[in-house]
Amino acid sequence: MNPSLPQPIAIVGAGLSGLSCAQALVQAGHHVHLFDKSRGPSGRMSTRRSEDAQGPWQCDHGAQYFTARDAAFRTEVQRWQTAGAAALWDARLVSFDGQSWGTPETPLERFVGTPRMTSPAAWLVQDLGERVQPQWQTTVQALTRDDTGWALSTAEHGPLAPRYRAVLLAMPAPQAEQLLRDVAPAGATVAASARMRACWAVMVRCAAPVALDWEGAFINAGPLRWVARDRSKPGRTGADTWLLHASAEWSEAHVEDDAATVTAALLAAFADLGGPQPAQVQATAHRWRYADTEPALNLGCWWDADQQLGLCGDWLNGGKVEGAWLSGRALAQHVAPLPAG
Repeated sequence: MNPSLPQPIAIVGAGLSGLSCAQALVQAGHHVHLFDKSRGPSGRMSTRRSEDAQGPWQCDHGAQYFTARDAAFRTEVQRWQTAGAAALWDARLVSFDGQSWGTPETPLERFVGTPRMTSPAAWLVQDLGERVQPQWQTTVQALTRDDTGWALSTAEHGPLAPRYRAVLLAMPAPQAEQLLRDVAPAGATVAASARMRACWAVMVRCAAPVALDWEGAFINAGPLRWVARDRSKPGRTGADTWLLHASAEWSEAHVEDDAATVTAALLAAFADLGGPQPAQVQATAHRWRYADTEPALNLGCWWDADQQLGLCGDWLNGGKVEGAWLSGRALAQHVAPLPAG
């Protein structure tokens, strides 16, 4: 690091809360190093892209859509729309209680990333400019602090050379708790108070369009919680692809099951709803170990000014995509008064 430059701020986690926090810090004049264990940004605003015998395919397998109640977040979503990274999803939605179908109340507009759910995160990274230095496929395993600042140690690269004036963790609560246990017991206690639950997702590729007259369904009986036709979202092309999300209760009960067993169970449940027979499709399962929080905390964020250490994430701010973005902004407001470079 150039000794003439001020110490940067480290953000660990490049989901929407980490990116929102980085965005606000850059606007305040700070330099940020952004770390994530994945190959790129997005967190649970995630899209799987691959190819099989039926050709290329993609499917959003994490967050399915987002709403915007807060005025500041609505303004941000409008920026994404202007950039072509998000659009309104005017889907035909239904609900099923195990016996009858209904129409759910839809008081808010639903938005999706375009042409995939990862697009807002990718656009944000590009928009952040030179004051943010991202480093992908880097798993932060330990934090230490001395008179020169914070140091990070990683699984892939060992201890990192730079020292950071502040460290901000934008990650699921159990992972944050592990990192904070020895350096910030108060923060570890906050993280331990959040109960995060798993979710199994199955991405289904169909050789022919499925003859269902809806594009998204809230399922309130059996193993499924949500079913959606991915191709109905703006900007999507290619094969008819469906996403099946298991309920949190079913996912927790089957969290250690193998992917084949989970896939068979959720495909059978989809067929019972009018979907294709399992033998007619190809499918891939993904386990989200930390998908949601029940109940989510309402702290906004957590900040230790003495240690220059903070937490942000949807689990700290009511859950959902909007909560993640607002949590990152809230944490940045605590950090921003630090002298900027």
